[in-house]
Amino acid sequence: MSAAEFIPPGASLPELGEAAKGCRGCDLWENATQTVFGEGPSPASLMLVGEQPGDREDREGSPFVGPAGRVLDEALEAAGVVRDSVYVSNVVKHFKWTPRGKRRIHQKPNAAEIHACVPWLNQELAQVQPKVLVCLGATAAQALLGRTFRVTRHRGEPVESDLAPCVMATVHPSSILRARDDETRRLEMKAFIRDLEIAASHVAEVS
Repeated sequence: MSAAEFIPPGASLPELGEAAKGCRGCDLWENATQTVFGEGPSPASLMLVGEQPGDREDREGSPFVGPAGRVLDEALEAAGVVRDSVYVSNVVKHFKWTPRGKRRIHQKPNAAEIHACVPWLNQELAQVQPKVLVCLGATAAQALLGRTFRVTRHRGEPVESDLAPCVMATVHPSSILRARDDETRRLEMKAFIRDLEIAASHVAEVS
């Protein structure tokens, strides 16, 4: 199965978001509270794409509103980027999790789930037409740039792609939350902000 069969032809971005609510392109919808579609202006000069919604996003129905979203907001502000000017989304639109006591623990989507969901992201890219596309984390980067892509090797570097005039990758903000100590977290945040500054500079160059 694939999300492609749930995409109405010629739909606008708001219509796509509505249609995504009924997507059954893979099995992840069964345990999710709701579909979490992308949000932001269209067109948008800068588009950020992560892996999948988390627990908070699943409950609220909006991308990047949980702890990782707060890190992203702080980094965008430090990089001089207005969050409301950015379109944010995820490769996978449903929260994949496993229970651990009363908690819902994130699970990485597999290749089949990513493949099934990518048609939604392709539609978003076609509508948003970003000048700069930033992949947040390895899952998003490999889904869009190929399975051999390594964020650790190429973070912050523009790469050749037909997806947007400028495409690059950096870490997912959730990785900063997992840093082993405060100093590592500070350094990781500084590097993340620098990557977003690079993305913002490319927006200015392409404009």
